[in-house]
Amino acid sequence: MIHVIDIEGDHATWTFPADPSAVGAARSTVRAQLHDWGLDGVGDLAALLVSELVTNALRHATGPIEVCLLRPSDLDRVLRVEVSDPLPELPHERVARPGDEGGRGLQLVARTTRRWGTRPGDVGKTVWFELTVPK
Repeated sequence: MIHVIDIEGDHATWTFPADPSAVGAARSTVRAQLHDWGLDGVGDLAALLVSELVTNALRHATGPIEVCLLRPSDLDRVLRVEVSDPLPELPHERVARPGDEGGRGLQLVARTTRRWGTRPGDVGKTVWFELTVPK
């Protein structure tokens, strides 16, 4: 079950259970919110990257996963997306070999975003990325 924490003019935050259904739910929720904000131009990419980060959180963490969108201002046109989970270990980009099943999520985030990073939280960590929104 998705728990809406907050949806205000410039940001939206949801909590998803640590369950495989969270991946699709997060993807569709992000896409719908970006549509509501008139940001369809980055909706598909943002949804794809959120699903990668939520999948990573599911593989390594056992608690709820929070997704936050920070709407871009008219000046900077940068959408910020944050995915948080209760695992304190910060992820790192690794090089996946051709036969590996995983290991490409952070590579995809790094190659398709304006900027990305991680930060520790009070409980767990946050992985964030920024996308430039077309005018």
